[in-house]
Amino acid sequence: MSALTSALKNEHTKRILYATGVRRPSLTQRQTPHYRMPKLESNGGYLVLKQYEGPEIPKHEYEELIYTTYSSDDTTTFAPITSCTGELELKGFEAYGKPDLDGVWTENAKKCPTIVSWVESIGARFGRVQLLKMKPNTLRECRWGLHLDNNNAANDPEQNGWVVRLWLELTDDDSSALVVRRDQFDKDSEVRISLPRYQQAVVDSQFLYHGGYHRGPGTRYALITSVESGPALERWIESQLP
Repeated sequence: MSALTSALKNEHTKRILYATGVRRPSLTQRQTPHYRMPKLESNGGYLVLKQYEGPEIPKHEYEELIYTTYSSDDTTTFAPITSCTGELELKGFEAYGKPDLDGVWTENAKKCPTIVSWVESIGARFGRVQLLKMKPNTLRECRWGLHLDNNNAANDPEQNGWVVRLWLELTDDDSSALVVRRDQFDKDSEVRISLPRYQQAVVDSQFLYHGGYHRGPGTRYALITSVESGPALERWIESQLP
């Protein structure tokens, strides 16, 4: 990518592209009848939890997995620890007509037993469990990429709660942060959730625009898990509040 092309990727040009219709959002915020957790809603869609206190997670459990990427973004790769089918794929569960719940362990899961134990310890239904591998970026690049996740396609509100996401940071770099906004173009609503190693956070990532910032220079690793809102997750969150 040329320096000029890179520089043009900022939130100001993004606003122009949206205003002119050249670029259109793939998702929009919406209200649905799904059960949503009151504590998460009252805090604006995110909660910073205490840091993970379990057994040490060895580097080989996240550095030696099988990673893949989306053709639209080769700077960020993911290692599927679960998928809808158990295959090593990033395809959304909605492609199979299913909600992002009841994920099936992939062959990557055999290589990261400590991470699998953490996911299972939550006690709530989970869907996609993916390890993020991210190159360093700038805040400008992060803000260009602010987006909503498609967590609740094919999710029946009469049967399931609203799906949110849990972050568990694995990289020892205090510069890392999850940037969230209520409105993607409202800088005043921006919050940076600091992500030192083992920081945990829960985010309604289909409500809050978000993106990762990692100054580097090393590679960033983080675990991202789709989880169902409901009593089981609420009990776990209560146990993890600072």
